[in-house]
Amino acid sequence: MREVINRLLMPPQRSFFLFGPRSVGKSFWLRQHFSSVPYFDLLNAETYLELSRNPSILQAKIGNRLPGSWVCIDEIQKIPTLLSEVHRLIEDKGYNFALSGSSARKLRRGDADMLAGRAVTCTMEGFSYAEVKSSFDLDGVINWGSPPIIYGSQSDKDKADILSAYVNTYIEEEIRQEGIVRNIEPFYPLFRGCRPYKWTGH
Repeated sequence: MREVINRLLMPPQRSFFLFGPRSVGKSFWLRQHFSSVPYFDLLNAETYLELSRNPSILQAKIGNRLPGSWVCIDEIQKIPTLLSEVHRLIEDKGYNFALSGSSARKLRRGDADMLAGRAVTCTMEGFSYAEVKSSFDLDGVINWGSPPIIYGSQSDKDKADILSAYVNTYIEEEIRQEGIVRNIEPFYPLFRGCRPYKWTGH
């Protein structure tokens, strides 16, 4: 069983966006800090279909809550139009929202309601030295980075396989689907058969 590494990020006292690359632990962190509040995971097909078809049902699904109550929406970039309803509930009901996603760019590009200063922005990356403390491996971090999905993996082969799959998924979902570049093929050979960078200290 893997050790749970606590992140240094603490929840803000008001509504916030939590952005960061895929698989850095955003969802896990939200469930740690907001375990007893309404939680909407937009990776869940049923939840996604319901809210994408009719964002206005969000209020009914939350139920009656006191002003200041928290609501979590994970993967908010999947339904940018839902942010207009979030905005209304912040204004009308006084709710606080924890909104996570991998791409702020996708929201802005879709002209989503970014809540006009009613939510602060937080970011989450790979593990930092202060979070892993005595288990920090400088050579390992230089060679492979410190995303949670590979941190603590037992062998370089495991890390290479995981990182290669991770990068290829990122290329497919974050670059090809968003049309950031027209010709995606030159990117793939860079990550086939990943090998660690051998740092010499110079």
